[in-house]
Amino acid sequence: MGKNRLEAFSDGVLAIIITIMVLELKVPHGGDLSALLGMWPVLVSYILSFIYVGIYWNNHHNLFHAATSVSGGVLWANLHLLFWLSLIPVTTAWLGEHPNLAWPAALYGLVLLGSAFAYYLLTCALIARHGTQSKLARSLGRDFKGRLSIVLYAAGVGSAFVHSALACAFYAGVAALWLVPDRRFEKRLAENTEE
Repeated sequence: MGKNRLEAFSDGVLAIIITIMVLELKVPHGGDLSALLGMWPVLVSYILSFIYVGIYWNNHHNLFHAATSVSGGVLWANLHLLFWLSLIPVTTAWLGEHPNLAWPAALYGLVLLGSAFAYYLLTCALIARHGTQSKLARSLGRDFKGRLSIVLYAAGVGSAFVHSALACAFYAGVAALWLVPDRRFEKRLAENTEE
């Protein structure tokens, strides 16, 4: 089964997610900078969520660039990931409107945790399809960043009930971890073109 339709569908869903998030941003009431500054929680939650969707889009692209085909299991695993990512706009809006409350911060983290776990299951489905010695499996390696992310998201969810800012610090920390370029796929693909 070819992978092109899956990639096109996923790109479309991610574009819609970003569109929904930006449509949730409201025009400030007032024409001075203080009106915009009053919206800082909404803007910060939007920026963090935009970064997260961008990270998933980038990693999804790398993952499927290394894949040669998909199976029914891969299709379902991909839909599972898209389900969790589709919840980002609502949790982003809730967190932006109530940045100091535990439940919005915890639910935001649960969606990030669900997305990370779904991405992990997608990688497992692709490795099952391509084999443990495939270029894709070798590119993923032990996936330390992916496993660490799941732990940090869980810590963020728990810390939301201590202080929402602490939870958001965990979430921002994971995003920063992934903003550092991940060269695993690029290195493996470069090795294969030189062979």
